[in-house]
Amino acid sequence: MTKTRVQSVAALWQIWSMKSFVTSSKLKAFSTSLINPSNSILMSPSLVSLDCPDLWTCISMQSDHSSIQKYSSKHVAQIIDGKAIADEIRSGIALEVRRMKESIGQVPQLAVILVGQRRDSQTYVRNKKIGSEEVGIKFVMTTLPDNCTEYEVCNALQNYNENSSVHGIILQLPLPQHLDEGKILSLLSLEKDVDGFHPVNIGNLALLGREPLFIPCTPKGCIELLLRSGIEITGKKAVVIGRSNVVGLPMSLLLQRHHATVTIIHAYTRNPDKIAREADILITAAGVPNLVRGSWLKPGAIVVDVGTNPVEDPECEHGYRLMGDVCFEEASKIASAITPVPGGVGPMTVAMLLYNTLESAKCAFKFT
Repeated sequence: MTKTRVQSVAALWQIWSMKSFVTSSKLKAFSTSLINPSNSILMSPSLVSLDCPDLWTCISMQSDHSSIQKYSSKHVAQIIDGKAIADEIRSGIALEVRRMKESIGQVPQLAVILVGQRRDSQTYVRNKKIGSEEVGIKFVMTTLPDNCTEYEVCNALQNYNENSSVHGIILQLPLPQHLDEGKILSLLSLEKDVDGFHPVNIGNLALLGREPLFIPCTPKGCIELLLRSGIEITGKKAVVIGRSNVVGLPMSLLLQRHHATVTIIHAYTRNPDKIAREADILITAAGVPNLVRGSWLKPGAIVVDVGTNPVEDPECEHGYRLMGDVCFEEASKIASAITPVPGGVGPMTVAMLLYNTLESAKCAFKFT
């Protein structure tokens, strides 16, 4: 290697090191401001506050069969009302937005990029728009066709990155297959990644002792549902069906941070029904209507159905209705508690997005 090349490499290394240090310091300061918000709206604690060393004892090795119950054919599971819980959270968000507007004359703004015509994505975006307007958060959107170029998506994203009045950016997933999802997400400003999908946020979610700036909204909403329903997570066997970057993967990581013992079921898993029957808490995000039947469940299990599968129905307003991954009629006779579809996880996802956007704006404005 020539002397000139060595000097060039050394110079690049120095620049990268300085940039990494600045980014690390900035993230630490930003995340610290989000860990303990002055006005607590959620029950979910900071992840770092949950971290503790694994201390193995004889008690840890004992079996616990207390959660196994036998139900009669007349049993009906408790319905976990995600809509009611989300409404309560959104009321708290609306109060904070109003307080911000009265104090500093500013409100949070959320920007969404929607690519293509997927019905489920259109439903999600419509709900985010309605939710934003109801709590006083400004909402802007860029729509692009299915056949748009990667450059067009990146350009729209960069425009929102550079817009100081935008505090949260959503790139509605999934994207059409010809677009590099990972590459595009890596361009998203970390401080505006209110969906929590940036590689740094996912990485910090996975590592003990680290706190992501934002936790992905659907997993965060699922945890909040469990906590507000008085359901213990620590030490429980949790099974997650699906391993997508949007739900399954971050859900499994978040459950581990809450000290559950986690198993993931995916399309290549053998005997998925047998594994599912071991779950104290079953969270499904496979995107397959009625995949989980009553025979998949252990009596007394907690079932959180993330599935929102559009099924053709001409009698419905938009020409289709949403169906979950779980056969609700069968599961409700076996589970101790279950989320409905719609009205379960969906409203919580939107509430968590609004919460993350609020926290991002409060940090940007240094508002407490």
